Amino acid sequence: MRDIVEKIVKIEGELKRRRHEDWLALYNSGEKKHLKQLAFHKCQKRNRWVFGGNRSGKTECGAVECVYMARGIHPYRENRKNVVGWVVSLSSQVQRDVAQKKILQYLRRDWIEEIVMLSGRKDAPEVGVIDLIRVKNVFGGVSVIGFKSCDQGREKFQGASLDFVWFDEEPPKDIYTECRMRVMDKQGDIFGTMTPLKGLTFAYTDIFLNKYNDEEIWYEFMEWSDNPYLSEREVKRLEAGLDGAELQSRRYGKFASAEGLVYPEFDERVHVIEPFSIPKDWQDKISIDPGLNNPLAALWFAVDFDDNVYVIAEHFAAGKDVDFHADAIKEISKKLDWHSDGRGRITALIDSAAKQRTLASSKSVCELFYERDILVNPDVDKDLFAGIARVKSYLNQKNGLPNLYVFSGCVNLIRELKGYFWGSGDVPKKTDDHCLDAMRYYLMSRPKKAAVAAEKSVIQRDKERRWRALRNRERGEF
Repeated sequence: MRDIVEKIVKIEGELKRRRHEDWLALYNSGEKKHLKQLAFHKCQKRNRWVFGGNRSGKTECGAVECVYMARGIHPYRENRKNVVGWVVSLSSQVQRDVAQKKILQYLRRDWIEEIVMLSGRKDAPEVGVIDLIRVKNVFGGVSVIGFKSCDQGREKFQGASLDFVWFDEEPPKDIYTECRMRVMDKQGDIFGTMTPLKGLTFAYTDIFLNKYNDEEIWYEFMEWSDNPYLSEREVKRLEAGLDGAELQSRRYGKFASAEGLVYPEFDERVHVIEPFSIPKDWQDKISIDPGLNNPLAALWFAVDFDDNVYVIAEHFAAGKDVDFHADAIKEISKKLDWHSDGRGRITALIDSAAKQRTLASSKSVCELFYERDILVNPDVDKDLFAGIARVKSYLNQKNGLPNLYVFSGCVNLIRELKGYFWGSGDVPKKTDDHCLDAMRYYLMSRPKKAAVAAEKSVIQRDKERRWRALRNRERGEF
């Protein structure tokens, strides 16, 4: 009986809060919390993106972020008065039905000083198209949330100086670039919430792959199971009506291509780890994919006592001669205190193509490296499909853990893993794969992995316990 009374009191309290229409107070304040929404708000980067499936909760966090900033009540950032920002939708109709609706939901009416309409009546803004909302800021100023639509064209996005821009769905690249200029002088924020339905656009290359290595870029994938308010029955019903690439985009928020990823097993949140000091006896080999006009890639590998492989450093450069690459490899090896022979020479694996002499030189790349005290071994197994299978075997998560980890500083290898696609003829596209080739040569040089022993070491059991705890925290499974 007592349990029933407590539940009734709890329900009545919730109804009372809802009657006051303070949706911002309700946001992530109950027993159920959307952990990825909270991660978005807590992130201090200035270019943040949520790639989310439909109904995953991505639009909610974009709208709340705008209200937090305009009101000056952001719980995780330094707040200011007189904030100016834009909400950018694909069209005015989509603005009215999605982003504008969410902003109005989280803005209490007594917080609004004025609404300026493009069409419709200001006493019923939800059924019209809003130009801007003047919001009372808690520091005594007045903030402005302006609304823009991509179908207006890039010229309509010029001239303003802004504190933030929220893209509700993916904009054309020229508008994205223009909006980045708008927040420059105030060192403002760009954030976007989108379902990637357009394929491999700039959002894929510039944000997800981060090809320019912009330290201010952050992203998160958000899927149906991350939304604690979606029922399992509803998830199964929606999933049954989708297949292939559409399921990847609409449920998981993943970028999809007709060709498909070679390494869909790669999960940056699992396989990429922060650097730590590697014990000397973990050091294994360096592997090189040679290229002078094309990029040359070199990777440093370490192996722990449970046969887990770590890629701990990389060298990646194009258009340089052997002297440059040899000096760079020696410098990185020195910083790592990498092992060498009795004469201080470094050993490395290298593509067998490095044995060939070219018209440009009377010596092969192997010979040139040898002369610079880097003893390269060109006897590597280059079987492409066996190599891909070997990489997959290390990426696959057994008992919740993979056998391959990449230090976060290896940005080129990470980019290649995320962007390696199958092409025509059932072979991968031969572009941007130099680090991948170096990794494949190395993994193929190792003995085939033995079956996991029945009795695991204390270190392995502790490692698995820590990884499971980390994954559970990310998923909200405490």
